[in-house]
Amino acid sequence: MQTSLTKALVFTLVFAAVLPGCSHLPGSGFSRSTVEPGNDSSKSGIQFVEVTDDVARRLLAQRSTRLFSETLGSTTANTEIIRAGDVLEVTVWEAPPSTLFTGGVEVRGITSATAPRATTFPEQMVNGEGNINIPFAGQIRVVGSLPLQVEAEIVSRLKAMANQPQVLVRRTRNLSSDVTVVGEVGTSARLPLTPRGERLLDALAAVGGVRQPVNKMTIQVTRGKNVQSMPLETIIRDPNQNVPLQPGDVITALFQPLSFTTLGAAVRNAEIDFEAQGITLAQALARAGGLQDQRSDARGVFIFRFEPKDALNWPSQPVEATPEGKVPVIYRLNLDDPKSFLVSQSFPINNKDVLYVSNASLAELQKFLNLLGSIVGPAATFKVLTQ
Repeated sequence: MQTSLTKALVFTLVFAAVLPGCSHLPGSGFSRSTVEPGNDSSKSGIQFVEVTDDVARRLLAQRSTRLFSETLGSTTANTEIIRAGDVLEVTVWEAPPSTLFTGGVEVRGITSATAPRATTFPEQMVNGEGNINIPFAGQIRVVGSLPLQVEAEIVSRLKAMANQPQVLVRRTRNLSSDVTVVGEVGTSARLPLTPRGERLLDALAAVGGVRQPVNKMTIQVTRGKNVQSMPLETIIRDPNQNVPLQPGDVITALFQPLSFTTLGAAVRNAEIDFEAQGITLAQALARAGGLQDQRSDARGVFIFRFEPKDALNWPSQPVEATPEGKVPVIYRLNLDDPKSFLVSQSFPINNKDVLYVSNASLAELQKFLNLLGSIVGPAATFKVLTQ
């Protein structure tokens, strides 16, 4: 009788000690039921979305990068066109006897009696109005013209005054047809464009390339008010994205280390970097080492992130957003469904996403039993020793 009373007393003390703490068992996170909607009023305002093929496709379509070949085109700039800021040198020849520019220089190899006279005027920068000044010809508009067209215009103005004038217009300094390269490159610089037709990778090579790993670099091209970005790795792999440059382009090499965080019953809990090209949920799970067999609930793989307000048709209305216009979202993937493995291959991972694998209910039970054993075991040992 006394033994039975002792056992009852021991178990009463054990459960009295354990039951109040059952909701505070040690662990790496919460279970699936804790996250699912309807169980916690504190989640009001958070959108809970099941990851389906339709959801994955819509998110992927919004994140698809527009190609440089589509937005910037493939037209090579005509860098021979004269623009404001260019420096020009004008030379005028007259047949003998010279009647207008008598102070010119004789051409070598021809006798002085028959030598044409060449007069080279000081270099001139094309002014803001697009003009240069030639003696006896006056103000000549040159912006938007080719050197050959400017030569013809000067000849037409001088032929009534000079003896069989011939003109050569040469651009000595190209200060308008250039591009600017800045950012994570060897040396930031302004590079002049030539009739050869330089392309994007030519400019990057000319400044010493990028200073960070290629797969973590994004190239931004600013052309007027048009700003486009693309991973450098994509530009290298696809020659069509190595677009010709236009005068005034600004090329910025951006180092953007992207990462997501894995927590819960994943094999690896860590912040994991990924490439500028982006990765899918399937790749993210693989980099996290997959799910722990003895602890994880395959039905509860969650992605926590903030989305733009117009990203999806949100299930909870009205939609609450942060002051920045972002909607807090919890996506759930059920890996017990074989179709989810196909969906995970198109669901995009964003920078700063949190990937959480929930704990299985049996894992929580096992923790409780282990805790119970740690208490009952010493009590039973003490009983044996006191007998």
